[in-house]
Amino acid sequence: MDVQWRRSSKSSNADGNNCLELAEYDGEILMRESDNPDVVIRTTRTKLRAFLGGAKEGEFDDLA
Repeated sequence: MDVQWRRSSKSSNADGNNCLELAEYDGEILMRESDNPDVVIRTTRTKLRAFLGGAKEGEFDDLA
């Protein structure tokens, strides 16, 4: 599987193992943690868009 993983510029940990990474593959959105890359979550653009909308509105701020 040739996947181009992307991470936020906010993830600037020196060793690169402290971030979430996203990719698109075969019509799905994939997400993984850089320190545990074998565990991949698959979702859809619609679900990711809903999650990001909530995050932008601060719905998860209490978890950070």
